[in-house]
Amino acid sequence: MKNILTIITLLPTLLCAQEWKAGDWPVLRHYDQQHLYQIALPLGGIGTGTVSLGGRGELRDWEIMNVPGKKYSTVTTGNNAPFFAIYTKPEKGEAQTTLLAGALYDQEYLHYEGRSVNHHGLPRFKNSSFDAAYPFGQVHLSDKEIPVEVTVKGFNPLVPGDAEASGIPIAVLCYEVTNTSQTPVDVAICGSIRNFIGKDGSKFVTDWKGDYIPVGCKDNRNIYKSAQGLQGIYFCSEGVEKTDPAYGNMTLVTNAPEGVTYRTSSKADDWSNGILGFWDDFSADGELTEMSKQYDADPMASLAVKKKLAPGETRSFTFFLTWNFPNRKAWSSSVIGNYYSQQYPDSWETARKIIPQMPELEKRTLEFVNSLLECSYPDVVKEAGLFNLATLRSQTVFRIPSGHLMGWEGVMDRFGSCMGSCTHVWNYETATAFLFGDLARTMRDVEFNYATKDNGLMNFRAALPLSEAAKGNSAAADGQMGCIMKFYRDWQLSGDSRFLKENWAQVKKVLSYAWTEHGWDGNQNGVMEGSQHNTMDVNYFGPNPQMGFWYLGALKAAEKMAHAMKDRAFEKKCRALFENGSEWLDNNLFNGEYYEHKITDPETFEFLDMNDPDTKIPDFQLGKGCLVDQLVGQYMAHICGLGYLAKKEHIRTTLKSIMRYNFKEDFSRHFNNMRSYVLGDEAGLLMASWPKGRLEVPFPYFAEVMTGFEYCAATGMIYEGMEEDALKCIRAIRNRHDGAKRNPFNETECGHHYARSMASWSAILAMSGYNYSAVDQSMRFTSRPGTYFWSNGSSWGTCTISHKDITVRVVKGSLKLSALTVGERTVRLKNFALSEKESQTVSLKK
Repeated sequence: MKNILTIITLLPTLLCAQEWKAGDWPVLRHYDQQHLYQIALPLGGIGTGTVSLGGRGELRDWEIMNVPGKKYSTVTTGNNAPFFAIYTKPEKGEAQTTLLAGALYDQEYLHYEGRSVNHHGLPRFKNSSFDAAYPFGQVHLSDKEIPVEVTVKGFNPLVPGDAEASGIPIAVLCYEVTNTSQTPVDVAICGSIRNFIGKDGSKFVTDWKGDYIPVGCKDNRNIYKSAQGLQGIYFCSEGVEKTDPAYGNMTLVTNAPEGVTYRTSSKADDWSNGILGFWDDFSADGELTEMSKQYDADPMASLAVKKKLAPGETRSFTFFLTWNFPNRKAWSSSVIGNYYSQQYPDSWETARKIIPQMPELEKRTLEFVNSLLECSYPDVVKEAGLFNLATLRSQTVFRIPSGHLMGWEGVMDRFGSCMGSCTHVWNYETATAFLFGDLARTMRDVEFNYATKDNGLMNFRAALPLSEAAKGNSAAADGQMGCIMKFYRDWQLSGDSRFLKENWAQVKKVLSYAWTEHGWDGNQNGVMEGSQHNTMDVNYFGPNPQMGFWYLGALKAAEKMAHAMKDRAFEKKCRALFENGSEWLDNNLFNGEYYEHKITDPETFEFLDMNDPDTKIPDFQLGKGCLVDQLVGQYMAHICGLGYLAKKEHIRTTLKSIMRYNFKEDFSRHFNNMRSYVLGDEAGLLMASWPKGRLEVPFPYFAEVMTGFEYCAATGMIYEGMEEDALKCIRAIRNRHDGAKRNPFNETECGHHYARSMASWSAILAMSGYNYSAVDQSMRFTSRPGTYFWSNGSSWGTCTISHKDITVRVVKGSLKLSALTVGERTVRLKNFALSEKESQTVSLKK
């Protein structure tokens, strides 16, 4: 018994002593050397911040200090940015030291002082390419003058249904080196980082040339540590204020059992002497010599691993970067804090805790990615859904200490874009709810219980701290109605009756706000007619399809929730309003091709005569335009399993019209007075078109193209059997994000990593016909044979459909079903319960 207890006690040490190396990773998309310039794959967990693996192997966009940092590398441009290098020495040849990154592009050569890019003066590999299946990224480096080939493999665990495993502040970097020569080669890999704690890029001084130089480091210290088979550098600070958002600690560590050398400092960095001293030291023999003292306020530490490779042999050199920067402010003027900092307050302890778990975390992440890749969706749909999950790990998203998930709309290069978990933007994305249901429900908690006033007005931007969230007076018609639909969806996915009961009074209050006098539907006829603020950042006056369908969806969702709550009066009212509103939209807004906007006078709310040239039309309206987003409420209704909100034939005709009038194959001759997210010969779906004549001053974004809206329309097309058109739209988006022109892991709108882009996950739902209700214990799929991914926010797996049966497999979690529908066939089930790693086949024969 004593021996068993000893083994259990030593298990973390024993696991750590075995050097971990990355397994075989899948590839969904390959990028050649001409398509690497913009690639930056974020490495980090949900709400932890990230550092990105560049397409050529460089580490870029250091965003671990609570603020965005596009192009930020802890310095402006120079050789002092963090980097990895490789030393190679053939048995009878010359030693070489090379930056672990690919060659520069022509546009990177020019600079007024010869400092055009980071590491401009370091030798590089001539050939590079990039393979990805998010969150796995692989950079391939080769050069005929170097006797090895290197694959740089970077990832962070991503496990649907497990926000904790997906929220670890760690970047994993595994360098797989293959000896391509005929003789043994000594190889060393070294990572070097200046201790930039305190220097997040928000504070600058100008030098004599007028360049902005980031500052903030003070009395920073690098400490070598060794424990449990780990060796590494602990970066901390004795001088940075402990309340500073850039205060914290980080660790660079390896679990290589031998061949590890280090130095906690370089020489003083006068005239770039620090990098010179390091390069000479490492290039001498692939090993590092510790310095007698630390010279700079931001001393550069280096960690190296050296091994001998036989001819043709491949060996791995693995490094882990962990961090904790606890003082997040986000859009608050005071420190709010980070959820992850409570779980991982010290980066060295994070490494000790997490690295032994890495084989299992990698395995679980691979299970998810491989399960999706093995499904029958077109590759471009898998790519759009999977790669946009990077948004969940970007600085767009964070978790406050209470665990609530919060989000900007997106992030600019150096600051957040549009605070407050904006409801009318976050309405569109579906990835969070279907992959991390517990996080989605925290967002519903913020919306209904913190951001909502006593009169039912839901502030569409929630202030922080949450005690301040209800103090505003900013309601958005689409945001508020969409939140009701999302609440219904999250209740259905979770099956949590308490979730509904505890929040039902608030849901009623939020919907009833639409019925206030002179409000969105002040006369309570099921039609939004009042002044309706919305995601176009303007107020629409009069009935329009965008708000109208959100409202119909909210009414239908509320009716079903009222039924479950046995609130018969409210159920009846919602049904009556829905039926009247649906009929009115079909009879009055559908023009035979699509739904249009009937503008009213902002003062009298009377309809304006759009055909009278003397009629004064309010600025920033839609009018007779064909809006890409006019069926957004129907989009969400399908995802929620609420059925059609208007006549099915009108919905299909409208989507055909959107494709006919709004899709452009080439934007070379397109005029756009606002922002351009599509240029030149690229293709995309316009926000709006006016086949019957444009308003003089339409809503601001009419000439733009934005991916979240495109995914919404494409998903609607899939539900209507217009798969070819939908794929044309999705391919256009992903072709624009080709690695050369745009980052494949960053779809922008008003900022990088825009939340609306995660609407891309909806195409996966639509193509599988997937709908799930834990309330009814029912699940639905398409009848088209194939293998499809399913997830309900806590559990996930795959189903394989044939003409005669369906096999349901659970990879994570558990599943209970009473009914399974495939196409039009529903099979009633008894005792259908699957646990993790179990599967069951159900016959579809009558």
